[in-house]
Amino acid sequence: MNHYVTGGTIRRLREETGKTQAELAAKLCVSDKTVSKWETGRGLPDITLLEPLVAALNISVIELLSGECVANVNRAANMKRSKIYVCPVCGNVIHAAGSTVISCCGVTLPPLEAEEPDGGHELQVEYSDGEYYVKLMHPMSKTHYVSFIAYVTDGSFDMVKLYPEGGAEARFSARGRGEILALCNQHGLIKASVPPHRK
Repeated sequence: MNHYVTGGTIRRLREETGKTQAELAAKLCVSDKTVSKWETGRGLPDITLLEPLVAALNISVIELLSGECVANVNRAANMKRSKIYVCPVCGNVIHAAGSTVISCCGVTLPPLEAEEPDGGHELQVEYSDGEYYVKLMHPMSKTHYVSFIAYVTDGSFDMVKLYPEGGAEARFSARGRGEILALCNQHGLIKASVPPHRK
């Protein structure tokens, strides 16, 4: 484990929840002197106390260990504010409706930053009969491929998983203005606006 909870983190979180050292100690069945030692760096909570400690502070274990609180900044539930996380170890793709702390295979994952496509990753989007057909002229070998294509609007997030040696294309039911996201395993996340269509 690269990080462990610090005294400063415990104190800040305790104060943010409005608890005294004695109140936190009572919830954990330890003495207030023990909590004081943690907060002044003269001791560390035993690992068996981490779960009760996060429950008392109303946070997650990852937040406690990292010292960073995660606030839900996507309260309007706008799916265009979605974040994509990809594990470099197992390739797991995780979609979240907003910023959060995601860990996979022991790695804390940063959210991917989408960029406009370059010449080698041009997204072609066509509208026909109530659907968007999305295609990339992109290699789909075992070492260089598009992992997924997604269509994102304010209220929906539709993802099609792709596989090496398959086609870099997908179809989506048209739901209005939005954007297309695609993940190249070597060059990262790219995005393009969905063009308006006429009925």
